[in-house]
Amino acid sequence: MCPLGLTESTDQHEHSTQKLLDAIVNQVGEVILGKVLPIRLAITCALARGHLLIEDIPGVGKTTLAHALARSLGLSFHRIQFTSDLLPADILGVSVYDRDGGKFKFHPGPIFSQVVLADEVNRATPKAQSALLEAMEEQTVTQDAQTRSLPQPFFVVATQNPSHQIGTFPLPESQLDRFLMRLEIGYPDPHAERALLTGKDRRYLVESLRPQISDTELAALQHRVRDIHVSEALLDYLQNLVAYTRQSPDFEIGLSPRASLAILRCTQAWAMLDGRRFALPEDVQAILPSVVGHRLRPVNQPDGTDSHALAQQLLNHVPIP
Repeated sequence: MCPLGLTESTDQHEHSTQKLLDAIVNQVGEVILGKVLPIRLAITCALARGHLLIEDIPGVGKTTLAHALARSLGLSFHRIQFTSDLLPADILGVSVYDRDGGKFKFHPGPIFSQVVLADEVNRATPKAQSALLEAMEEQTVTQDAQTRSLPQPFFVVATQNPSHQIGTFPLPESQLDRFLMRLEIGYPDPHAERALLTGKDRRYLVESLRPQISDTELAALQHRVRDIHVSEALLDYLQNLVAYTRQSPDFEIGLSPRASLAILRCTQAWAMLDGRRFALPEDVQAILPSVVGHRLRPVNQPDGTDSHALAQQLLNHVPIP
């Protein structure tokens, strides 16, 4: 049994962490009005050390959300505007011959930042997309036979327009799977939109945001996510959900082991964001649409899916143990 003083110290530490996370949610919520759930999911993704894909129509605040997150988390931020003529070197960097030094000198690209916004990622060619996704997977960049580590924490937020819009190159399933979560922001409700119309300019508000946490503190929280307790019964529930997708004839292909880990990490991160040291079935249910929606492809809907409908289908068919 832990000494009383140690228990009290742990409780105080947990309370301090909860205050920090609540402050981040509240501050971002001052910029992205009426969208608490997408904000919490985005922070969950960062805590779980994943990368985030935001898919929605232009003008609903995708870029603003990414910038507000970076400033609130105390991370360096760089935006890359993806276009059809973007080259891998425009993302990773390029080596230029230094005449004075008599050798090539590497000039880092915008990928060398803690938060990288890949704006309209599906407007670039697959070659440019793959350069970004390689860096996401390996956390390194290899140029001229030399491997360079990316800054830590490293968090990619990619925005994507709906695939039916003109001039897009949809990400294939293998690349979509590299994103831990995908979410939508959606239109604001009438009350939030009125506040948006009568309030300050969002760009001014973003620039005025102050870091609520340091990059070192965020890295420590990311490490602690794995310590969130997950019971054997909850692991059974998670595995049963994954097994259903592999056995059901409704899906072209089931969830991979990488997806199982993604559900687990996001469940633990959501529990931490909720101020608990243990995960519950409700945590799995909260994050499931954002984790599985872009990984599952129903047989009868080859061109598009409703992530919430998919998640609800899984939850309806798989009981809690």
